Amino acid sequence: MSGPTSEEVREALMDVFDPELGYNIVDLGMVYGIDIEGSKVKIRMTLTTPGCPASDMIQAGVEQRLEDMEGVEDVEITLVWEPPWSPKAMSPEARKHFGSMDED
Repeated sequence: MSGPTSEEVREALMDVFDPELGYNIVDLGMVYGIDIEGSKVKIRMTLTTPGCPASDMIQAGVEQRLEDMEGVEDVEITLVWEPPWSPKAMSPEARKHFGSMDED
């Protein structure tokens, strides 16, 4: 049994929402990297702020969603703060949802 592709992982992570913003972490631009080593998936991600009160909930959501995927036996999450999260990291759909049409 082989592990999922990066694209499949990214799609699965669209099911994980920031509870404060009510939007998925992929479109919010919080997922910085996905590495797959066999059945282990490594996620490099950030949060909107270092003191985010939903940090544990979001990380647990990532872990649970990925562990539910076929071929995933281990999930490693690394929180990073560089580059810092910015609304500019959001997808065009998320920016439109939140009323920011800036493309910069």
